[in-house]
Amino acid sequence: MKLRIGVVGLGNAWQARHRPALRALADRFEVRAICEEVALLADQAAQEFDATAVDGFRALTAREDIDAVLLLSSQWYGALPILAACQLGKAIYCAANAQIMSAQASEIKSCVEASGIAFMSEFPRRHAPATLRLKELIATRLGQPQLLFCHLRSTRKPTSDGEERQEEIDHELLELVDWCRYIVGQEAISVIGIRQGSLNTHPSEHQCDYQMMSIEFDQPHDACQPAMAQISVGDYIPNDWTEAIAFRAPAAMQIHCENGIAFVDLPSTLIWFDEAGRHLESLDSERPIGEHLLCQFHRSVTSLVQNTSSLEDTFRALSIVTATQSSYREGRRIILDFN
Repeated sequence: MKLRIGVVGLGNAWQARHRPALRALADRFEVRAICEEVALLADQAAQEFDATAVDGFRALTAREDIDAVLLLSSQWYGALPILAACQLGKAIYCAANAQIMSAQASEIKSCVEASGIAFMSEFPRRHAPATLRLKELIATRLGQPQLLFCHLRSTRKPTSDGEERQEEIDHELLELVDWCRYIVGQEAISVIGIRQGSLNTHPSEHQCDYQMMSIEFDQPHDACQPAMAQISVGDYIPNDWTEAIAFRAPAAMQIHCENGIAFVDLPSTLIWFDEAGRHLESLDSERPIGEHLLCQFHRSVTSLVQNTSSLEDTFRALSIVTATQSSYREGRRIILDFN
């Protein structure tokens, strides 16, 4: 079955991920309409896919030749395209989770569940070859995770203001939280956060140089102790210090398990250690991440059973990030309750 799709907002990953994936999967997806704030970009993308450039997201979602909506950037309209798609029964692929869901998470969750549509959040770290191999090793060789460390050394765009930069950081934190939840396989029960702001930034710009959260997970019945994850995003190296930015970049994830440790470099490098010594794996994938994600979305749309796990994962990861922000303000650990 070929899905007829409309694209709302091209986003930063259009050229590198979504555009090549849609071209490679032309047997499963047909781009019929594109809506983008910058009219020139919309026209160029529409010409490439022999589609129509549409002025607004409401006009796009209302088209009878659209089966699903790819929401790739929040732009000015935020969550409105999701609500419109729910009303019209159109499936949704969402690649801008933090920006879109932070203000209206409960409303979006209720609307999607009530509509019965397929909804998929884009979490590329979950589907990287190194992540899938790590899950295999946890089940067979490394044992239950105990400590996870994820440090992202970020760089700010010269054109980004403080609020826009904070949205970018929140999106990265959301993906990292989801990644750790997926690796551990248990629900988070508490979180504490630390935030370091720039001394040279005006408070109204909401600039932050470093953010860290420590997440405690529920203890499995067969584990000696619960797992903990430390996630941090640093934005403290000036953009023009190119050598410093590239110097000894940290692994995307360092994980300590019951029977060994592992270092993950996305998308396809995994180094792990156990009693036998060092193991290096360079992993190949049948498809790039973008194609893998869209194939999964295609399966969820064409399935007769509604799968809300992606929406629930997004909602819980966002709840953890929101609780961390409360921890920044209150200076204490926040207990999480998803019941």
